[in-house]
Amino acid sequence: MRCQTCGDETSPAFADCQRCGTPLGQPAVTPALPTYAVRGLGTAASIAVGAATLLYLPGALFPVIGAQMARRAADQRDTDLLLGAVVADGMLALPYLVAFLAGSVLVIIWTWRARKNLDAFPGALPSSSPAWAIAGWLVPLINLVVPPRVMANIARDSLWRRSTPPLVGLWWAAWLLFTFADRVVSRSEDRRYGELAETPRDPAEFQAYVDYYQDGTGGRVVPAVACLVAAVSLILLIRRISAAQQDRIARAASAWSGYPGHPAWPTPGAPVPSPGVAPAYPAQPITGPSPQVPPVAGGTIGA
Repeated sequence: MRCQTCGDETSPAFADCQRCGTPLGQPAVTPALPTYAVRGLGTAASIAVGAATLLYLPGALFPVIGAQMARRAADQRDTDLLLGAVVADGMLALPYLVAFLAGSVLVIIWTWRARKNLDAFPGALPSSSPAWAIAGWLVPLINLVVPPRVMANIARDSLWRRSTPPLVGLWWAAWLLFTFADRVVSRSEDRRYGELAETPRDPAEFQAYVDYYQDGTGGRVVPAVACLVAAVSLILLIRRISAAQQDRIARAASAWSGYPGHPAWPTPGAPVPSPGVAPAYPAQPITGPSPQVPPVAGGTIGA
């Protein structure tokens, strides 16, 4: 007998597939439960995360340019040039914030859909409800531990892993480092900037601006590197999980429609069979005159 999820040969000595964990005789997806498309949304989330990262890096490297502008302002005694450096630094942050918010929304929605799909995957072992895929990001303190737990669960059951993929740990460690380092650096820079003369008049006051930008260069390196690592790790996770889940859903629909005498898998919005009426569907590829039929009620798979 072949597993309908991964296609491996299974042994009657085990109750489930030793590769993907699907119980023997079960389809890749339970027909009575809905599933959700994640590939397109995952692509959009990956693009938004990548865009936010690329927009963050210029701001992180701005102290290099700011120091040059401060030196020129000191040479020319030009306070407007110093003001221009401050405005430019602030303008770089606006596109990043927009991309960050868009990426956050898309990632949360994708996480919820990916977690909901686990409910329709025989053999999956969800450790928390789908609601935590959303609330876990929004509740203070809880958002430090719940998102990686949800992602680890999704990754294990989607990628057929007995243990959590190391990429999940790398992503979350880098994200926490970025979050705290960026906050510490921002507060330190705000405090130091408040100590500068609002309108510098002598060389020492102009030099204080040069020192401010020079000292800020090293401080922004750590959050910039952590941001890059977290973004790449998250994008890889989203793409791999999305591809695995979408392929599993497509394999289930294809297996259903491939048997003579059985209708194609109902599309979203199609009539659901009346209670107590279970359409026959094959529990495994037909190898003899008659297929085995498991006792599972029929339904639809949503898209």
